[in-house]
Amino acid sequence: MRSGIPGKSARSGFQPLHMNVIAVANQKGGVGKTTTALNLSAALAMRGQRVLLVDLDPQANCTSGLGIEAPDGCSMYSVLMDEATVHQQILPTGRENLSIIPSEMDLAGVEIELARSDDHLTRLRRILQALKPNDLFEFCILDTPPSLGVLMTSALAAADEILIPLQCEWFGLEGLAKIVHVIDQIRASDANPNIRLEGIVMTMYDGRTLLSRQVVDEVSKFFPEQMYRTMIPRTIRIGEAPSHGKSIFEHDPHGLGAQAYGALADEFLTRHAAVGPLLAGA
Repeated sequence: MRSGIPGKSARSGFQPLHMNVIAVANQKGGVGKTTTALNLSAALAMRGQRVLLVDLDPQANCTSGLGIEAPDGCSMYSVLMDEATVHQQILPTGRENLSIIPSEMDLAGVEIELARSDDHLTRLRRILQALKPNDLFEFCILDTPPSLGVLMTSALAAADEILIPLQCEWFGLEGLAKIVHVIDQIRASDANPNIRLEGIVMTMYDGRTLLSRQVVDEVSKFFPEQMYRTMIPRTIRIGEAPSHGKSIFEHDPHGLGAQAYGALADEFLTRHAAVGPLLAGA
């Protein structure tokens, strides 16, 4: 059975009022963006949250990182080109509560096709809105490409929240300034005036080095409320897991990486439980 649309079984933990769309974004490559999107999605699913992971990177690393071999034409390309519905592209991952819309190289063509359209910034947002009233998922997590192209900006315009993985190095700080600027531009353009920076996750952290500690201090100075307390360590196991088509919880369930991404998911859910009353009054 191809459909990855989950059933209506009972769930545990925090339940948001509607599906929250979170774009995991950073225009700089090699910062742990896809790794964070994949493992945060897996951790939330393990905690009873129904999660849709959308791979928007034509390199399809999120798809292969879960061991998914998607049939040709099964990506957001067909949906964005109005050749398929978003529901038709949802696949099961073989993990409870976790579904995926995979990626493929054809998705790179969207950069050209969408750029020609008048609604290139809002088309993805309109498509994902169709999933919100159906109570299918608590969270939709978008893994974005490492560039400031049409796919990235479309994801930012479609998201309720942005989660930025940030590598613990000085170049990462420059990238952070750029992505925050782009978020401000999206907000100011009225493409998505309510977009908010949900959080910053420090990745590849090594507390033994002065550099890691200094970068963390700088980020916490300028973004004290957005920076997550949980930091993702630099470990070999985290890097190995995608080559086996597994999340870190399947590859090394008792290791430091699994502990860190589990703690990140717990902190993520705590934050969303805290904003729940605010959303209820909106």
